[in-house]
Amino acid sequence: MSVILAKHRGMPAQDGAGVKLTRIINQPGLKHQDPFLMLDEFRSDNPDDYIAGFPPHPHRGFCTLTYMLAGTMEHKDSVGNSGEVDAGGVQWMKAAKGIIHAEMPKQVEGLMWGFQLWVNLPGDEKMSEPEWHDYPAASIPEVKNGDALIRIISGKYQQQEGPVNAPGRDFLMLDVHLESDSFSLPSQGQKRRLAYVYQGELTVNGEGAKEGELILLDPAETLDFSATEHARFILLAAKPIEEPIAQYGPFVMNSSDQIEQAIKDYQSGQLAANQKLS
Repeated sequence: MSVILAKHRGMPAQDGAGVKLTRIINQPGLKHQDPFLMLDEFRSDNPDDYIAGFPPHPHRGFCTLTYMLAGTMEHKDSVGNSGEVDAGGVQWMKAAKGIIHAEMPKQVEGLMWGFQLWVNLPGDEKMSEPEWHDYPAASIPEVKNGDALIRIISGKYQQQEGPVNAPGRDFLMLDVHLESDSFSLPSQGQKRRLAYVYQGELTVNGEGAKEGELILLDPAETLDFSATEHARFILLAAKPIEEPIAQYGPFVMNSSDQIEQAIKDYQSGQLAANQKLS
């Protein structure tokens, strides 16, 4: 029985002030993967592709996770938070009832490369207080198995636990680097499990997956990953929220009425406590 249930490739897109990226989840060929609302990869050695960044924009109803592989990402928001994360680090923002933030990417040694993941919130958390956390590379636990390296961004693996916490969703996010050794992941019980191959090629229980492919994975089987050449991939797993999803751009709620209220709150200046970015 195949453990790869489906394969999808991302599509070119633009966001912010014209930042070029690849949209992997939340594109015509692959909509929301509850609780994962969106996954983007941004990778360029041309500053014109991203130099304008993501000027101030609102969010409500979900969380964003930015993971950098190369370059840096600066963050400022209407609640007063600011910070800059380097390669290997993570920014986690719970927008919840509302936040306005700006993100400015910068290349280091000619390259800017990373991911942004949107993770939904259940209805009873959507109007909770916003939060923001900056986790530098040194705070991300790592497990080595021969020449395999597993970075634990969220969830648990081999008695190590990542710093990002999404209570109630059993959220697991790993960055896995494979050379000749393999990596095995037993089922942790999440109904949603997927992986995005961002470098090289690998096999999962003998089935192949190539660079640029997102693979939807069997939630119950033990997964055995091996590289057919040097491979790196992001592994995601979580418990679906199983609630209605109403999305209008940067707002993700449970109903159209709630979306209309979010727009009114933003237009009236009430979405993020009327504060402005400095």
